[in-house]
Amino acid sequence: MRNGLLLLLSVLAMSSASAAPKAAPYGSWASPITSDAIVADALKLGQVALDGDSIYWVEGRPAEGGRNVLMLQRPDGLVAEMTPAAFNVRTRAHEYGGGSFAVAGHIAYFANFSDQALYLQPPDGPPQYFAGEAGARFANGLIDGPRSRMIAVREAHPADGSEAANTLVSIGLEGEHVIRTLVRGSDFYSSPALSPDGQQLAWLSWSHPNMPWDGTILQVGRFDADGFIVDIRTVAGAADESVFQPQWSPSGELVFASDRSGWWNLYGWNGSKTRLIHEAQAEFGEPQWEFGMSRYGFLPDGQIVASYLANGIAKLAIIDSKTGKLKDIPTPFREIKELRVGNGFVAFLGGSDSEARSLVRLDLKTGRFEILRRGSTLKVEPAYLSKPQPIAFPTTGGKIAYAFHYPAANPAYVGPKGERPPLIVLSHGGPTSQATPTFNPAIQFWTSRGISVVDVNYGGSSGYGRDYRRRLNGNWGIVDIDDCVNAAKYLVAQGLADGDRLAIRGGSAGGYTTLGALAFRPGVFKAGASYYGVGDLEVLARDTHKFESRYLDSLVGPYPAEKALYASRSPINSVDKIASALILFQGLDDKVVPPNQSQMMFDAVKAKGLPVAYLPFPGEGHGFRAAAAIKRSLEAELYFYGQVLGFKPADALEAVAIENLPVN
Repeated sequence: MRNGLLLLLSVLAMSSASAAPKAAPYGSWASPITSDAIVADALKLGQVALDGDSIYWVEGRPAEGGRNVLMLQRPDGLVAEMTPAAFNVRTRAHEYGGGSFAVAGHIAYFANFSDQALYLQPPDGPPQYFAGEAGARFANGLIDGPRSRMIAVREAHPADGSEAANTLVSIGLEGEHVIRTLVRGSDFYSSPALSPDGQQLAWLSWSHPNMPWDGTILQVGRFDADGFIVDIRTVAGAADESVFQPQWSPSGELVFASDRSGWWNLYGWNGSKTRLIHEAQAEFGEPQWEFGMSRYGFLPDGQIVASYLANGIAKLAIIDSKTGKLKDIPTPFREIKELRVGNGFVAFLGGSDSEARSLVRLDLKTGRFEILRRGSTLKVEPAYLSKPQPIAFPTTGGKIAYAFHYPAANPAYVGPKGERPPLIVLSHGGPTSQATPTFNPAIQFWTSRGISVVDVNYGGSSGYGRDYRRRLNGNWGIVDIDDCVNAAKYLVAQGLADGDRLAIRGGSAGGYTTLGALAFRPGVFKAGASYYGVGDLEVLARDTHKFESRYLDSLVGPYPAEKALYASRSPINSVDKIASALILFQGLDDKVVPPNQSQMMFDAVKAKGLPVAYLPFPGEGHGFRAAAAIKRSLEAELYFYGQVLGFKPADALEAVAIENLPVN
């Protein structure tokens, strides 16, 4: 019923769009891209894996409270839901998870969110518990068939609340499912990879204060008769060299991506020597925010099928592993992740400027792409679609930064003569992450209402080489803010945005940039929206999870040695400088950015007498997963902007309690 009504509304809106466009204030345009339409049947597609010609993946379902479901497409095309409603396929290792399941011989092994135990999922029948430990979380598993065991990363959390211990372990698949430690000594482990003959294991490790994109170590060890690892050798990596995705070729060469040249390029190791496979000013790796990330794989003849980023845009290619010659495969996709290579086909998550991130199968022989699962079933009439326009703009220090500009677009409306649209500046999370030009219904929500958007890849973003990624080192709260401000000023100077109606929004680290822009560059933005953003860097340094507990060492400086710097970079300590309206959104179960961060900012801005609103969401963590939270936050943000930027949305919106809002 609801979907039918949404379709009818869309048809009516599109019919009206065929008439001459009507002049109406920016922000007040009626749009068929509603919050209901955005969350209806929306999916968050994650990990992809192959078992023969079968394709497995995880899909998060906002309509089910964000539950992650293990899915399967069999070779005959039949799609099946593997895990029943009582299970949520999600590990909490590193809090960001990833690598939540492994599959072999048509049996899947997965981590269940509620108890973090491991379960076995047969092709038919219910899941079966097979292993777990109190306080332990498991991720990035692979099946060691000859020894009938799983090899995985274990993150063990002591009962006394002290720092978790990370190790590589084996877990027996038979009998009592004995858990044995294989490798220990580093703060973090990831990416275990078994050699084709089953005799060697490769893995990555790193230790505080590094993050995996700063520096990792690639090691290889041999299994002894009892299955323990001996003769460990270091193949690549250092404190300032990031290695990504070790994977063995069919011939037994260990291939990996390293940024030693300034770009994550592919290298091979034959047991004694390392060679550069293909050199390019392009990224064949990415920041390891989650376990099990994959950018390439091998065909049976040893050729490499790889996705890579050039100027922030994803491409797909086949590389001759012997000569290093690269041949691009034409695709409509501008984002490619979770690439898995099968026999004559590849599966990946791909997105374009008109297609949300979807599960895609490519037949390498015919060149045919098939979308197996769409991340969004929302259909947008092309005239309503705002296409991302890549821009390179001047920024502080004579440098260039990058962004994607989405102009306001709605065929039924034009803005009043002489008026320019409001602009929302998006500051992505991470901050070592990336904005992509993939179709995002939430961006189209704004542009179809007459509000332009610019999605900024500020200095520190990935996809543009190591030097660009390291621009933020020691400069978080400076470079990111400068680049967001300069992106907005660039578009204003081009006549593409109203300089008096600029807003900035972001989540997590992007929320920090949002709060920092209001506090440290007052007067630029009239409004800000922080989603689980960081207001106090000292609190974050003292109270966050292990994976990111030393992240700020590189972004700001060592703590507490640089305590004064942390204080000066914390927006909470510069509330007196804020002159803009602010709305805050926070999940109360957030373990990455504690909820007290948003509460402190709300209290401080309220005490100053500025318009401010705070919407807490029980049951939500770091990133909203449930449809109700996504819908409410999006509509509340629109309502807030209407109140403080001076336009009346066409939507019927639930009011938001805004403290200190002037009465007109």
